Amino acid sequence: MRVRVIREQDVLQEATEVLLEHLAPAKVARFLAGTQMGRGDYLAIRAQVFAGETVATLAEKIQQYQGEHQQP
Repeated sequence: MRVRVIREQDVLQEATEVLLEHLAPAKVARFLAGTQMGRGDYLAIRAQVFAGETVATLAEKIQQYQGEHQQP
């Protein structure tokens, strides 16, 4: 019987993709920073989380997210 060992990096990549589908990019970045202190390559994660983003697009997404999740 063969056992396939999944690389930790592959698991982290898939988990990051799932988080990005369900959370705002800023929350994903904070979560990753809090759970991987001292591990991993922050610059690579940052590049993935904010790929293709500018300050203007991020500000627009933040405003949209806040409008959708405002507490009454």
